[in-house]
Amino acid sequence: MDIKSMLAAVNKIDPYKRFGKVNRVIGIMIESKGPRASIGDVCYIHTGEAIKRTIPAEVVGFREEHVLLMPFTSIQEISPGSLVEGTGKPLQIKAGEALIGKVLDGLGRPLGGEDLPNGLKPCLTDTTPPNPMERPRINENISCGVRAIDSFLTIGKGQRIGIFAGSGVGKSTLLGMVARRSSADINIIALIGERGREVREFVELELGEEGLRKTIVVAATSDQPALLRIKGALTATTLAEYFRNQGKNVMLMMDSVTRVAMAQREVGLAVGEPPATKGYTPSVFALLPKLLERSGTYVDGSITAFYTVLVDGDDMNEPIADAVRGILDGHIVLDRELANKGHFPSINVLKSISRIMNNIADPIHMKAASKARDLLASYAESEDLISIGAYKKGNSKKVDEAIHYYPKIMAFLRQETNEDVNASQSVEELLRLFQEER
Repeated sequence: MDIKSMLAAVNKIDPYKRFGKVNRVIGIMIESKGPRASIGDVCYIHTGEAIKRTIPAEVVGFREEHVLLMPFTSIQEISPGSLVEGTGKPLQIKAGEALIGKVLDGLGRPLGGEDLPNGLKPCLTDTTPPNPMERPRINENISCGVRAIDSFLTIGKGQRIGIFAGSGVGKSTLLGMVARRSSADINIIALIGERGREVREFVELELGEEGLRKTIVVAATSDQPALLRIKGALTATTLAEYFRNQGKNVMLMMDSVTRVAMAQREVGLAVGEPPATKGYTPSVFALLPKLLERSGTYVDGSITAFYTVLVDGDDMNEPIADAVRGILDGHIVLDRELANKGHFPSINVLKSISRIMNNIADPIHMKAASKARDLLASYAESEDLISIGAYKKGNSKKVDEAIHYYPKIMAFLRQETNEDVNASQSVEELLRLFQEER
């Protein structure tokens, strides 16, 4: 660094520290008189003499002349008059190759308590999505290592897709399969609002050593403050953007967007926003597109993203599911009935769609996938008659063909978690399914 650059950096330094004092605490919201700050700035709250602790918080709003702060950690030691120090800067995390294989918290710090490695680059967590005209078209597929996805719901590099499901139907297991077997250069996995027990289980069982070697996990568990859960999603997205800017093809997986929305609802209600659709505040529906649009293609690399969406009572039309589905480039629906039958992955291909598949799959592949879908749909329409024995063979040539192929297609869609198969193998098996009958 030359002298001019050093002098310019020195001139930018603010020689003053700005302080305020805690006025009151209501629920999860801290109100202080001062310091001078802007929305998104990080402040540090210094606790009393008995237990000295510094609590990081973010400015989320203003009420008259008071600053509204939301903490990143617990607030038990805060008392009236606690000193609030303003930094004048938004939250930054550090990103770099040295983080690969590590499990981080919502602020990008190692969960094991060790220090961050050297040589990392500071990055702002709250950035704007890329200019639409700087996004190249998606024209290349990416192998996910799951037959049902690679053959029926082909994913392109830079595509954003949602996994919609209720609880306990295999979302985490499916994400682990994709992380281990995808052809992406690096995986960024965000576990937002998960049970603390499930973080280690996911890392050791679903991801394993093989998957962790090219993965960074960001975990913000359900017991942590709402703002930290939101920051966990932003931190994971920022890490994905960092590696995308290095020219890598990144796989970003977030489990789940619904819990990010719930955390934003907590923040919005605490600030005083009016509840709108089913109690969700307007800021929730402003956050979702801003977060989801940050993934996708870019001039240097790409971020292929899987976002899981929890649906209450398996209702695919609840507000968050409906909003997310309208933003993403496709959706994968996990069916509880299939899961109850022991069919894994429990992907209902008739209710799922990839909006990019027509642009990246070759005509022969598309024709085979369309035929298989048509046969599954024909069987589903007549399933009640077939199951009670009311359908007589020969009444419909199409239904006869569907009955013949149905067990073979369902067997093709089943896959063991340790079964290794890439996209080209999946397509070849799908084509062979119909060729054998000629």
